[in-house]
Amino acid sequence: MTAEGRVLRVAVLGCSGSIGSQTLDVCRRHAERLRVVALSVSTSTDVLVAAAREFGAAHVAVADASRAQDPILSELPAGCSLACGADAVTELATLPEVDVVVNALVGFAGIHAGHAALSAGKTLAYANKESIVCGGELLMPLVAPGKLLPVDSEHSAIFQCLVGERPEDVARIWLTCSGGPFYGRSRSELARVTAAEALAHPTWTMGAKITIDCATLMNKGLEVIEAHHLFSQPIDAIRVLVHRQSKIHSMVEFVDGVVKAQLGSSDMRAPIQYALSYPERWEATARRVDWCSEDPFTFGEADEEAFGCLALAREAGHAGGTLPCAMNAANEVANERFRAGLCSFPDIERVVGRVMAQTRVERVESVEQLDEVDARSRELARTALSEV
Repeated sequence: MTAEGRVLRVAVLGCSGSIGSQTLDVCRRHAERLRVVALSVSTSTDVLVAAAREFGAAHVAVADASRAQDPILSELPAGCSLACGADAVTELATLPEVDVVVNALVGFAGIHAGHAALSAGKTLAYANKESIVCGGELLMPLVAPGKLLPVDSEHSAIFQCLVGERPEDVARIWLTCSGGPFYGRSRSELARVTAAEALAHPTWTMGAKITIDCATLMNKGLEVIEAHHLFSQPIDAIRVLVHRQSKIHSMVEFVDGVVKAQLGSSDMRAPIQYALSYPERWEATARRVDWCSEDPFTFGEADEEAFGCLALAREAGHAGGTLPCAMNAANEVANERFRAGLCSFPDIERVVGRVMAQTRVERVESVEQLDEVDARSRELARTALSEV
């Protein structure tokens, strides 16, 4: 609910995915505070129509223009406007009747909607970390106070730990990590893992792309760069900490040695709800934890030698400019090929490293420039994969 007591009007971009569907759960739970006015999907027009009818959305968009004639779209509620194509999704982020945009789009493509939302002065609740990784130098100057709220569990945790604190008092960020399904394995053992094994995450239920990124630790590398931009901390001040139980979502260490941690269930609805309720706290949508019955907590070091994608992401974060964009593009291509069984698990790291080595780093100046870097890097990645 806005400061004036009005119901918050929400656009959910990517409503059929893991984050999008859980955002709709939060909207159901708090229907008196949140009204869904706009929705988008990539291809899942049946999910779009069902959600539009349930929530009475006034605007919907389908990113894949080839789905524009899907018969199910005729069942959209009366008066609901429909548009198709990538630009149509971006336009939802600028609608006058939208207060907050939940950017749950997957991959680099989400940067357009994020840039449009911030440029239009909307509140952006974003799970699309690739936007900040690739275009943080471009997007962060557009952010007004309280207008960019992280949905990632780790960055939401850091954000919450920093409420009421001064940025200059931060000594270090402890970015927690489950370690994924292959924690403790050697490089030689990783050469034999399958996509099915990589998709079996030990504690979180997520979309396929991000689940593979968690297995390679590329997801944690992306989150290091994301935290660097969001919280104005040096890359080397962001330490990855393996916490298998996924109950501590991240911690902030201050100059006096005091550490704040944010804890909770392994349920993305909690950070999603906080992004929508901030600065208030609403009754829980996610389950509460009985801490008396929880297993003991353990901590460990992330193995950047076995999981080289994390080291590559740190390298890209140090370099800055367009290198994170090139890295991300190569990873998206290799990640997809691995899921399809067309390359090995170690090939993801190999391809990302090769594309980074072939990239000339430039200062980030526009979304259009990043589009070109993304396209060029994807082609380099496909070429590298053709030689596997």
